Amino acid sequence: MAQTVKKLLIANRGEIALRVVRTAKEMGISTVAVYAEQDRDSQYVDMADEAYLLSGDTYKDTYLNEDLLIDILRRSGANAVHPGYGFLSEVPGFAQKVEAAGAIWVGPHHHALTELGDKITARRVAMRAKVPPVPGISEPVTDVRTLLDFAHTHGYPIMMKRTDGGGGHGITVVRADEELRRFYANHDALQGGDLNEYFIEKFVDKARHVETQSGRDSRGNFTVYSTRDCSVQRRNQKLIEEAPAPFLKPSIVATLEEYSRRLFETVGYTGLGTCEFMVTPNDKVYFLEVNPRLQVEHTVSEEVCGLDLVREQLTIAAGGELTPAPAPRGHSFELRITSEDPATNLTPGAGTLERIVWPSGPGVRIDTGVVEGDTVSPKFDSMMGKVIVTAQNREAAVARVRRVLDELVIEGVPTPISLYKQIFRDDDFTAEHGHPFATTTKWLERTYLNRAPSAAAAGQPASLAAGQSAAPADKPQTESFVIEMNNRRVKLTVPLDIVENITGSARSRGVKRPVQPLRGAGHAGAAAGITPKSGDAAKSGVIASPMQAVVTRINVSEGQQVAKGDLLVVLESMKMENYVYAPAAGSITKIFVGPADGVEAGDTLVTMDVAGASGAAGTSGKEEQHD
Repeated sequence: MAQTVKKLLIANRGEIALRVVRTAKEMGISTVAVYAEQDRDSQYVDMADEAYLLSGDTYKDTYLNEDLLIDILRRSGANAVHPGYGFLSEVPGFAQKVEAAGAIWVGPHHHALTELGDKITARRVAMRAKVPPVPGISEPVTDVRTLLDFAHTHGYPIMMKRTDGGGGHGITVVRADEELRRFYANHDALQGGDLNEYFIEKFVDKARHVETQSGRDSRGNFTVYSTRDCSVQRRNQKLIEEAPAPFLKPSIVATLEEYSRRLFETVGYTGLGTCEFMVTPNDKVYFLEVNPRLQVEHTVSEEVCGLDLVREQLTIAAGGELTPAPAPRGHSFELRITSEDPATNLTPGAGTLERIVWPSGPGVRIDTGVVEGDTVSPKFDSMMGKVIVTAQNREAAVARVRRVLDELVIEGVPTPISLYKQIFRDDDFTAEHGHPFATTTKWLERTYLNRAPSAAAAGQPASLAAGQSAAPADKPQTESFVIEMNNRRVKLTVPLDIVENITGSARSRGVKRPVQPLRGAGHAGAAAGITPKSGDAAKSGVIASPMQAVVTRINVSEGQQVAKGDLLVVLESMKMENYVYAPAAGSITKIFVGPADGVEAGDTLVTMDVAGASGAAGTSGKEEQHD
């Protein structure tokens, strides 16, 4: 039965909250925003009709506080909740609370969220729908013999995946029997015995990540708004997306659409969602998962189908009919603008946005929730915004992206802009000379981020193992200046070490250099990418956090003997897991942190009695198959 969304609570923050506010205003719907202290001055808060403070300093206290959000729903008089993406958007219990409060949940019913909520149940849904998943075992595994039998049947590499994993969390690639036994031994001893929460899949090494932006209404109407390719990823998080997915045979597109329809119908899905697949060079299509919400990359689908997908969500949630998707028009790229440093394997950073110049012109769309002067906090997601570029075909869109990147300026925090400039001139990606399947899900890491793999440690993949430093840059870091020579404007680019030598000499002569704003005030260590010196750690046995983060796992106990490269602590910063390894052999003398503790860059995590060995302590992301 059709209802009317009159007042909409947006249970999210940042650019997605602003995105929803804008569509709601166009539809004449009143909006209610929520905000943590750090977001008090954000644009989405100002634009909403009402806004309520979420007191607290953590996700749990603020944007994940279900009871507080339901209380605000009642106090504000809102009759609908849009969860955005991330946070509570896929939590069945929260959807059920919204429904129980008599409000409209802008998303699929909580039963569908439950069926699609973890990797194992989603695999079972796919098999019921006759949609082939990646070869694997759709049950939690507790016996090492079962793991070894699977690996010997299907061949290495294989993946151990947490059932509640998402966005790259809880995936470990294993390449040999020894690594698999070590993984089993390490995880059987973890707190809570969480081996029961893992299952196994074959690791598909060379494949593209292709997805369908799909919709289904309460009347059973189904449509695919567009396909997308999201193969440019790091640590299982997407960086560049495009629509429609290029270089696919019509038969593969038809298969993707049919599989998506079956998945939605099997769970009685109502709303918008994304079905994710792997497509191999020999045209095999494997199911990965269904994301039962709007995704970050929905923008490129909007650009090529010409529809407002948030409007579609609100219409379907209120009991209305979806709009059948027209044939795709043109080609669109989305570039995620994150506070991550490509010089350090895209490690997240923080700081104050000192200068922003967004590009403009034909075919350029900017979705962002930040302005100059805002602080990027490591407590939340590293994404500051998205640049969406559209043109009449893929070749023209690539050329337009190159122009846009030359216009884009962000100062104060690290960004992947320089990396994007390389990617959009790389023939593997642009396929301007005929390489349509070169860009698979591991291409970015292998080409630009991890070019000198070291030996695997603690069951982690070789490309991201302990002691692995960032790939050397093609050129030294530089700083650019605009000068005039004979009245002609010239841009001078100078290696950074020369700049530092000049300014150092000037200081020694008493010449003052203009004071620069402090980057990442309050989080200077994280902003500067401070890491403990590996040699010092190997000698002193003091293992410090390389970033501001939350401790998610302690893999050792006091008194335990460890070998060089053994996994000690797992940290999470800006949605990414990072591993801290033993820099040398020795024994654990003291553990200073526990799960869920927040740490600053430089805080001591563990101390060791080092057995005289030397090596490198470090963190790494995980090698993963998809977003």
